[in-house]
Amino acid sequence: MAALMAALARPFRRGPAGLGTALRREAMGGPRGRGTQVLRKNLQRGVVLSTGSFLVYEAHKLISGFAEVHASFKVEDVIEQADYLYGSGETEKLYRLLVQHKNSDDAELLWRLARSSRDLAQLGSTSAEEKKKLTYDSLEYAKKALEKNESNFAAHKWYGICLSDVGDYEGIKTKIGNAIIIKEHFQRAVELNPKDATTIHLIGIWCYSFAEMPWYQRKIAATLFATPPTSTFQEALRYFHMAEEADPNFYSKNLLFLGKTYLKLNNKKMALLWLSKAKEYPAQTEEDKQVQKEALELLNSI
Repeated sequence: MAALMAALARPFRRGPAGLGTALRREAMGGPRGRGTQVLRKNLQRGVVLSTGSFLVYEAHKLISGFAEVHASFKVEDVIEQADYLYGSGETEKLYRLLVQHKNSDDAELLWRLARSSRDLAQLGSTSAEEKKKLTYDSLEYAKKALEKNESNFAAHKWYGICLSDVGDYEGIKTKIGNAIIIKEHFQRAVELNPKDATTIHLIGIWCYSFAEMPWYQRKIAATLFATPPTSTFQEALRYFHMAEEADPNFYSKNLLFLGKTYLKLNNKKMALLWLSKAKEYPAQTEEDKQVQKEALELLNSI
């Protein structure tokens, strides 16, 4: 479970890069999804955007101090503003915008609020008490999004991620007990959006974690399930390759885990290939640098 817990925690703490970048792209609708198109459209519009809806939003923010949103605000406008802020890495501004719509019945707004609450919880400047509250809030928002639209792939993705976060506060038994539910929601997200590379990667991490689960955690799992969840490195490998096929070279850590999984399977030739790719991946974030370091160490050990 350690690998899964780390994968669901570390990447989201690092600003707008690493898996965070991939999640910004994928959670907004896949490599060429709706949110990406919105952001691209905004960038192309340039001055038009700055003098259009986004300026209206900024003016409203300054005048009202983020008071209740007027009824004249359309859901589509709020989503466009939210995706712009998300793509810009404006975590706190995004949360203040979306939390005003916490009573919305729109799943698109609610899963974005779940994601935003989680991102805010992960900031180093957020107090421990507020982080815990935001973590539980994010799960509730994701749950509500699912209740409003079970067919929303991003709602399933973020419900799984947020449920894993809550397990950090409730202990290893709860974490393991929720593991099957988490995987089911990731799988449902992929069913709804087969091109969602980050969720496919997370399923791979789930499989890898259970394949290498230590004996004491297996004993805990055995007390919680009549048939404890299990996986294999072959299954993990399949998902890592699926993620790469969905969006090639999208995340340095997917390359790293391809190499690590091949090592577990004693396929040194393929391990060398993927670890070399991970080592040579352009380091744009601290996480990329850590991936390069680990890949180099593994290459030197082969």
